[in-house]
Amino acid sequence: MSKPFQRIGSLSNAQAGKDFELAAQAFFQSQGLELDRDVNIMVGIESQTKNHAFDLGCLSQKVLVECKSHKWTSGGNVPSAKLTVWNEAMYYFVAAPKGYRKIMFVLRDHSQKRGETLAEYYLRTYSHLVPSDVEFWEYDESTSKAVQVCI
Repeated sequence: MSKPFQRIGSLSNAQAGKDFELAAQAFFQSQGLELDRDVNIMVGIESQTKNHAFDLGCLSQKVLVECKSHKWTSGGNVPSAKLTVWNEAMYYFVAAPKGYRKIMFVLRDHSQKRGETLAEYYLRTYSHLVPSDVEFWEYDESTSKAVQVCI
């Protein structure tokens, strides 16, 4: 059976996401930051709260991380539906308790056609939805290194 939206070279899109979370965890460990997977914390607006699991985090050091390994489409177009998930992550960061370091950790995917990475595109286009206390980091799979991207 053909899977047209399947990540090339991966068993499944879910597995690609898990593998990326493990790569993020290893990167932060190399930077001296020990993070756990599936960190649960109460989030909410005003007095209404509900439990939410962030991809990575450390409650004692107050760090929350969302990981996204999305890429440009095979035709070099914007993966619009996937970027709505990034917007959702921004909302969870807004709803998270104050005083936490909030990190959006994304795969570095450069578009020759557009001359920018997906993170650069997102920050240029959706910066009005990005809270000022959220750090964006781009991870390069080929080097296992990440750099912070600024708006």
